[in-house]
Amino acid sequence: MGRGAALLGCLVFLGGCGSGGENTALGMEALKALDYEKAIENFDLARAAGETGKALARAEGIAYMGLTQYNAAASCFLEALGYSDGWVEAVDYDINFYLAAAYTKEGKFQEAEEVYCAILDMQPANADALFLRGNARLGLDDYTGAKEDFDKVVVMDGKNFDRLIQIYEVLHSYGYKEMGQTYLRAAMEAGGEQMSAYDKGRMYYYLEEYQSAYLALETAKDQGGAEASLYLGKSYEATGDYNYAASVYNNYLAKDTSDARIYNQLGLCELARGDYHAALAAFQSGMQIEGNDVMQSLLFNEAVAYEYLHDYRQASVLMESYLKTYPDDQVARREYEFLSTR
Repeated sequence: MGRGAALLGCLVFLGGCGSGGENTALGMEALKALDYEKAIENFDLARAAGETGKALARAEGIAYMGLTQYNAAASCFLEALGYSDGWVEAVDYDINFYLAAAYTKEGKFQEAEEVYCAILDMQPANADALFLRGNARLGLDDYTGAKEDFDKVVVMDGKNFDRLIQIYEVLHSYGYKEMGQTYLRAAMEAGGEQMSAYDKGRMYYYLEEYQSAYLALETAKDQGGAEASLYLGKSYEATGDYNYAASVYNNYLAKDTSDARIYNQLGLCELARGDYHAALAAFQSGMQIEGNDVMQSLLFNEAVAYEYLHDYRQASVLMESYLKTYPDDQVARREYEFLSTR
């Protein structure tokens, strides 16, 4: 068995698939509801009742991730891999991605890199693993290795503009903004006239060529959906024109009220304009949309809006509640400490 198979199915000697039961099921329901503490309580009861298995250990690891207890999470994912019978299944790759994420959150970039290497030994064309290994290598100050991984990702699918933007963003976060922009310029040159106005617009946005961005996105907004309106509004915000940006968001919401991201960005724009009541209303409207993927941002921004309205007590209550769900947000923690003194 090679290094990849060994890591992907490590600790096989633990053996056995174990069994699920009522407590495991209750824990899964709590996990689905993002109630991580309740999930752990049920999983502890499951273990005490003799319930075991890969699914339990994996779910327990995810719950610990939610509680930002990354060392405990990694231990659970390693245990889950131990239930492998020697055959590498889709769930084993899934668990390894979680394991690498836990290591990354702990700052253990070397361990994360090793996991991604194991995945790539088995699936050399796994673009996600290549991209994430590049992230881990940046954490190890291995810029050359990271660039090699990113270059491979681009060669595999140079028209995946979402991925190109992700590469730019991570390079920017590590201080390599210009190199990140090089990928974007290369994509624009390769795309030529075949690149859509929407894709050109968002590339221009990240290249900080905001006038070119909003000219392209004005063309794309009727066909590009919420994403085009988001980038269009943000391009105007970047030039300081918050009034027009707000009109972009409001015009979109006049036609479609189902996208929480638009409400969130409108709220941020209203904060910048100094209309804190309008900002609060926008954030709270976005929060009413079930299953949205910006709830964390909306919850944080709602508390900030109350702070701007000088309702420090409500802001403190909301920030405290927010931190129970997102305890590793250090910006929110500092904000809560400040609010607690008001």
